[in-house]
Amino acid sequence: MKDISNYIGGTLVAPVNGQYIDNITPATGKVYSRIPDSGEADVAQAIAAAEAAFPIWSAMSAKERSNILLRISEGIAKRMDELAQAESVDNGKPLKLAMTVDIPRARDNFAFFATAILHDENAMHDMGKSGFNYTKRKPLGVVGCISPWNLPLYLFSWKIAPALAAGNCVVAKPSEVTPYTAFLLSEICIEAGLPDGVLNIVHGYGHTAGQAIVAHPATKAISFTGGTATGKTIAGIAAQQFKKTSLELGGKNANIIFADANFDDALRTSVKSSFANQGQICLCGSRILVHKSIYEKFRDAFVEKVKQLRVGPPNLDSTQVGAVVSEAHRDKIESYIALAKEEGGTVLCGGHRVTPEGEYANGYYLAPTVIEGLPAQCRTNQEEIFGPVVTIMPFETDEEAIALANGTEYGLAFSVWTQNLNRAHLVADALDVGIVWINCWLVRDLRTPFGGTKASGMGREGGFYALDFFTEPKNICIALPQQ
Repeated sequence: MKDISNYIGGTLVAPVNGQYIDNITPATGKVYSRIPDSGEADVAQAIAAAEAAFPIWSAMSAKERSNILLRISEGIAKRMDELAQAESVDNGKPLKLAMTVDIPRARDNFAFFATAILHDENAMHDMGKSGFNYTKRKPLGVVGCISPWNLPLYLFSWKIAPALAAGNCVVAKPSEVTPYTAFLLSEICIEAGLPDGVLNIVHGYGHTAGQAIVAHPATKAISFTGGTATGKTIAGIAAQQFKKTSLELGGKNANIIFADANFDDALRTSVKSSFANQGQICLCGSRILVHKSIYEKFRDAFVEKVKQLRVGPPNLDSTQVGAVVSEAHRDKIESYIALAKEEGGTVLCGGHRVTPEGEYANGYYLAPTVIEGLPAQCRTNQEEIFGPVVTIMPFETDEEAIALANGTEYGLAFSVWTQNLNRAHLVADALDVGIVWINCWLVRDLRTPFGGTKASGMGREGGFYALDFFTEPKNICIALPQQ
């Protein structure tokens, strides 16, 4: 049993109150570590450390900051196996997923922003004989970064890396459900020589540690990924202090499959986009919309593929679907399956728990679930379930497909499957969403804007969009002498 530490002022420290939270591995349902139950006192210490470090960090050249961030990236690469194992144990996801996606992406996030700051440029506006303007971007100061449990280190680094690269100091809170790789990142930062106080990691609950970060007057911006309800709370607190906010929230994404789609590609990718990471990715396609002319063929083939998915312990190479993140989350997902039946849906496959043998018998495993026959406006089709549950329904026209896809409060990421170039462009343009993938899913270019519309959030992450968020533009006007 290991006690995880906070990382404040360059040192690994215990919580001020001496209180800890049990950390349970979803694969077995057993406690395997404890995390600090931090509060306002811990956050105050972290912010004080960040404020003290800011003049030093922000005064460094971009190259100096870049070198340190690259060392952090290299530190993640050196501990790839350890980090992947920790992520799998903490989250319940298959180990091979953590090895091939989560930890490599965390490594790349630090490397990307470390080099991006070496290639930026500032605007200059020539006013002719009157003079000219130039614009500089200055770091904000101390910023707060709060990340979710589904892609723990992946999304933690997606916020921290640009904030640090831009010259800010950070007080960050990982999810209390999956804290372990954030703790290991603390060790990596110490080894990389990150100056004391530049990054501070405070563990604890959202309503205590997280709220303290958001409410503290010294934090100039908040970057949050998580549930829409929590995002509304954060926005309300931040607005009272005129803080910048970047909120990456929920999704109820659609896969739109037209009759002329490459059937095999659409089928294979739809299975992946529905159940990757047990459906616990905000980008997962939880509503599958299929043209009526191929609906039965696609539905039957899809269900057959889903039935073949292997559910089991995350550490087995054969496992394709691991454990969902917690007992409470499993119960929530099951409540939606029961609701779907009440709303008139038919469960075509799944809908039940899976019980592996031996030490994993008490883990939180659910069979991938496909539900048919639900109306578009029912709760199952409108609310984010965030688990291995998808609905499937037919459509007849392009206009109907667009209306069905747009017909929720969310607008994060949709996939469109068609070989008609004109249709692809027209449908993509009509979708009220932040990201559209044409004939693919989760193909990421770190330079592009990431974020959603409506209840899926506000602001964009990625590339210079993230660096712009973590900086403040300052225009400087130079008047030329007049004859």
